[in-house]
Amino acid sequence: MKVRKAVIPCAGFGTRFLPVTKVLAKELLPIVDTPALTYIVDEAVKSGIEEIMIVISPQKEDIRRLFEPNEPLNARLKEVGDEYSYSLANKEVGAKVSFVVQEKMDGNANAIYLCKEFANGEPFAVLFGDDVMYTEEGVFPVTKQLIDAYEKTGGAIVGCQHTSEEVARRCGVMIVEKQVDEKITKISGIIEKPTGEMPSNLVSLGRFVLPSDIFDVIERTPKTNGEVYLTDAISILAKEKSAYSCIFDARRYDIGNKEGYLEATIEFALRDDKLKNNFKKYIETIR
Repeated sequence: MKVRKAVIPCAGFGTRFLPVTKVLAKELLPIVDTPALTYIVDEAVKSGIEEIMIVISPQKEDIRRLFEPNEPLNARLKEVGDEYSYSLANKEVGAKVSFVVQEKMDGNANAIYLCKEFANGEPFAVLFGDDVMYTEEGVFPVTKQLIDAYEKTGGAIVGCQHTSEEVARRCGVMIVEKQVDEKITKISGIIEKPTGEMPSNLVSLGRFVLPSDIFDVIERTPKTNGEVYLTDAISILAKEKSAYSCIFDARRYDIGNKEGYLEATIEFALRDDKLKNNFKKYIETIR
C-alpha cells in the first residue's frame, strides 16, 4: 500500500528554549526566515505525502496560523502591490494539513495513537518536529528514502545514522539482528537512552515509516517514567512482526537543543545565495 500520509508530533513544551517558547511554539522558530516546521512539511510533501496530521498541545494553537491566511497582512500587501511578499505569505503547502490536540503529555507514542483514525489502516510516515533534515541536490528527501525501504521490506522502518556515543546516549539505539543491504538492517529492538553497554552506534533520529499495526501495539506498550515511547512500541512490533533500521543520507539538525538550532541557522544562511557571501565575511571577523 502506498505511503501517502504523515504525522508530525509537535506537542512538547520546548522548555530548553524558554522564555521564547512561552509565547511561540519551538517548531515555529525561524531558520533564517523560514519556520523550522515548514522545512519538515516540505520534506514530507517532496516525499509524495498527500495528507499530514500535526499533533499539537492546547498551548500551541499558534502552529495552526502558519497554515491559515493572514487576512490583514494580505490586504496590506495587495494595497501596496507587493506581489513577492504576498506569494511568500500565501505559499501553497502541497498537502492537506489537519490537526489533533494532545491534552496530556504522556509520551510520543500516545501522540501517534491520536492519529489512528487519520491513518485509517494505511501505513504512514512520522517526522518529529525537533529534527530538520538537509539533503544535497539530487538526493531524495529522508522520508522518501524511508518509504522506499518500507516498500522493499514491508516492515516498520526507523530512520538512523551512525553517531558518537555521546549523541547515542540521548536517543534510541538499535539492537541489530542482521544486515539486509548496505543501508537496511533488521532489528530486534531499540534501547531508549541507554545507560549501560551500547548495543550498536546505529541511532534513531526522528524519522519513521510505520504500518497501521503500530496502533494496536501502542495500546499495550507499558509506560516508562509515566510515558509511552514510540521506540518501546517499535521494539514490541519488531519481536511480533518485523522492523528495520534504514541509514539515511542527510545532514540532520536537532533543533530541540540550542546548539543544533544555531548550527541549522548558520549553515542554512551559508547556503542562501543572497546572504552567504556577506555572512561568511562576518563570521570570519569573529574572534
